[in-house]
Amino acid sequence: MHDEDDTQVVKEKHGVPHNLQSCHTAIVAGYVIEGHVGADLIRRLLADRPDIVGIAAPGMPIGSPGMEVSGRAPTPYDIIAFGKDGETSVFAKR
Repeated sequence: MHDEDDTQVVKEKHGVPHNLQSCHTAIVAGYVIEGHVGADLIRRLLADRPDIVGIAAPGMPIGSPGMEVSGRAPTPYDIIAFGKDGETSVFAKR
């Protein structure tokens, strides 16, 4: 692990679209993981090895990993796959 003080530089360097940016960025086995993405989806990404740049959980949806709120139901949200040319698709629904 290597912490960066300026995550915006990391997001730009690795092509995270502005509308998909969140609070955390990780590079795992060459893929960008943006935001509160569950470990199960990261394992799926690494097992399937799709031809994409990465996956993102835009914002900080309630109920996403680390964003659970006692007494509040999870907010439905999508995990978005993004590619080099800015194309996006739904990788998973939560």
